[in-house]
Amino acid sequence: MPNFPKNTSVEFMSKKILLVSNAFYPENSPRSFRATELAKELVRQGHRVKVITHPREGTERFCADHGIEYKSLGKLTWPVPTVKGSGIILLFWRVIVRFSMLLFEYPMIQLVSLVKKALKDEKGYDALISIAVPYPIHWGVAAVWSDSIAKVWIADCGDPYMGQENDTFKPPFYFGYLEKKFCRKATYITVPTEASIKGYYQEFHSKIKVISQGFRFEDIKLYTGEKQTDKIIFGYGGMFIPGRRDPSEFLNFLNSLDDSYNFEFHIYTNTPQFVQSFIDASKNRIQLKNVLDRNSLMYEMSKMDFLVNFENAGTAQTPSKLIDYAILKKPILSVKFGDLKQNHVLEFLQGNYQNALVIDQPDQYRIEHVTHKFVTLIQ
Repeated sequence: MPNFPKNTSVEFMSKKILLVSNAFYPENSPRSFRATELAKELVRQGHRVKVITHPREGTERFCADHGIEYKSLGKLTWPVPTVKGSGIILLFWRVIVRFSMLLFEYPMIQLVSLVKKALKDEKGYDALISIAVPYPIHWGVAAVWSDSIAKVWIADCGDPYMGQENDTFKPPFYFGYLEKKFCRKATYITVPTEASIKGYYQEFHSKIKVISQGFRFEDIKLYTGEKQTDKIIFGYGGMFIPGRRDPSEFLNFLNSLDDSYNFEFHIYTNTPQFVQSFIDASKNRIQLKNVLDRNSLMYEMSKMDFLVNFENAGTAQTPSKLIDYAILKKPILSVKFGDLKQNHVLEFLQGNYQNALVIDQPDQYRIEHVTHKFVTLIQ
């Protein structure tokens, strides 16, 4: 049994909770933050938590330091197809990589067998919380689920799978069978926003509960010094998706502005291939920065004048970065591909934020409130 931190706050009777996730500390991703913050806060509130996740450098030590019991999910060993070569060879490998993921959910489909094996001897929990994406985590739980493992199974979802709106191709129809299987077996399905619900089959809507992403606000260090330049500094952190979360119109417009506009746009992304040509043409006004861990990125963004959000297609998927933006309390310029409001961009560059995106009730994203909602389901 793990050692619990001192001064633990216990609002409910202590529960025994099993959490299964592909992503966990120290991985730098929204799903990792979801699993890590939830596990930490459940323990802080006095619950007994075991986390099943992949072995990573620092994970076991982190769990021990936070009173979390750790069990290895095992490593993903199936080789990841890589894009290589040039010309026709490059195109061939792009097709292979893309369609192996689309048609077979390869290599993440290996998670089904890893989860089944990891759950073989697990029994007697008050709740099992499985965290997707990737969805093979839920599929693996569904393959072995029984109430001997736990009284309640909460299948926590990020972006929808069959009902997703921001990929070029829809998942093949046969994955609908696996989605319906886990939805039938789960006690509850949790999603981050009300708008996410429509991304799931209508027959399971009664099981869906909205529980937003959550963070401990006090863990974020913000810049409190004076502004260090007369330039307007603004930024974005996240990935790009051509035709959807697409920055091309926005970057083209920025590059069209004359030198009287004194600004720098800082981009932190792991998809730089979609912005490099605009950066090259920007006279150093658009800058690609090194990808940072979440806390470091938040600190850098706290120095900026405003932040940029590139909207998803549709409404079923909501960028989790908006929660970070709300914590930072910076004006948000929200950009929709195909509907760039140039006058709004110019207003922001002049320090006029009257058309800033407003995040309602930012306190709902405090991890204390989020964890309370999960525990209420377990009751």
